[in-house]
Amino acid sequence: MSNAYKSAGVDVHAGYEAVERMKKHVQKTNRPGIMGALGGFGGVFDLSSLQYKQPLLVSGTDGVGTKLLLAIQQKTYNTVGIDCVAMCVNDIVAQGAEPLYFLDYIAVGKNQPQMIEDIVEGVSQGCIQAGAALIGGETAEMPDMYAHDDFDLAGFAVGVVEKDKLIDKGQVKAGDVLIGLQSSGIHSNGYSLVRKIFFKDNDYTLDSQFPELSHSLGQELLVPTRIYVKEILALHQQECVHGVAHITGGGFIENIPRMLSDELTAKIDMDSFEILPIFKVMQRVGKLTQTDMLGTFNLGIGMVVAVPREKLEQAKDILKNSEIKHFVIGEVIDKNQPSQYEGKEVIL
Repeated sequence: MSNAYKSAGVDVHAGYEAVERMKKHVQKTNRPGIMGALGGFGGVFDLSSLQYKQPLLVSGTDGVGTKLLLAIQQKTYNTVGIDCVAMCVNDIVAQGAEPLYFLDYIAVGKNQPQMIEDIVEGVSQGCIQAGAALIGGETAEMPDMYAHDDFDLAGFAVGVVEKDKLIDKGQVKAGDVLIGLQSSGIHSNGYSLVRKIFFKDNDYTLDSQFPELSHSLGQELLVPTRIYVKEILALHQQECVHGVAHITGGGFIENIPRMLSDELTAKIDMDSFEILPIFKVMQRVGKLTQTDMLGTFNLGIGMVVAVPREKLEQAKDILKNSEIKHFVIGEVIDKNQPSQYEGKEVIL
């Protein structure tokens, strides 16, 4: 091939090497329904292999945001792929969908095959956790848009659910109990504020240590987003789910109401669950109010499930089989009182 493209800053041969390196990771994600091999113009999935009667496809797309800047600074690339998958599959499983397949998009300033392989290794790990196949993707080298070591990462997930099993906000009722599934940390939202608190408003570094944290600050901030697919599908299979809220950007305040009709709200007991140490450190260092925290972060709860009260004990029994901690954090109530974000009892 001509060197003309390389003279413009695009290394085609490095791209070929990156593709070869990622193949072994992609192959680990194979599942029934996959057709064809990596490298085609499109990924192909055979829905007829799934035995669904009235299948609905549910899709979701997301990125990792400015958490990537911390990965770049630490040259740690094999966790953010998990984040990317998690942000997408947690959204679609919140509607009851079993993830089927995933595609990624990586944009780089310079195609560095080892870095690309590390990113895709993380994506494949996330896909394995979610039960989804990595059936395609794109790596774009754009030296005029990104600095040499910079990259962006986004993904797209597709899942399937029976038409009569789709979870929507009309199913949640007053009296439903709210179960919170513990997060692994900050997950992938609020990092612009996180970086401002620690590195702009204060002089902390990625190597800084806090007595509350078991890792350096940099390591703590790169803990990958937890994937809740197995837990939500297990609950949904036993008809223990009226609604699910993935606690992402906007925290409790924005996301829990997304599973509720306009006539309902949620009452949360702030003493009922474990607020993870990283959030306590951020609130103290950043001098943030509880309202700030509730409107930005997950506080240690990555997914909230509205469970029929008569199914509560069954739901708790199902979740005992998971390594993820769960807490009864509140209940759904009629919307007849104003929102309240400070204090022990929060009304959303």
